[in-house]
Amino acid sequence: MSGILDFAGVVLLVVLGVALLLSVVRLVRGPTISDRVVSVDLITTIGVALCAAYAWINDKTVFLDVAIVTALISFVGTIAFARYIEEKSRR
Repeated sequence: MSGILDFAGVVLLVVLGVALLLSVVRLVRGPTISDRVVSVDLITTIGVALCAAYAWINDKTVFLDVAIVTALISFVGTIAFARYIEEKSRR
């Protein structure tokens, strides 16, 4: 990669790292279970973005496969949490 793309990659990783840190803070401080579920979903989404950024920076497409699988597992987990919260609120 050229110099400007290297700089953009570093900036991207720093921004994603800050977003990840703020999401972990919301996970710990979240007053309700819904806040924590959204935070976990956001953390996995940021993890997918980190995998994609790493694949882009290092030209390794195998990490895109990791990102896709992680996104699918995160989606199923979020649906399961949402169903649990819905069932819990009905009682």
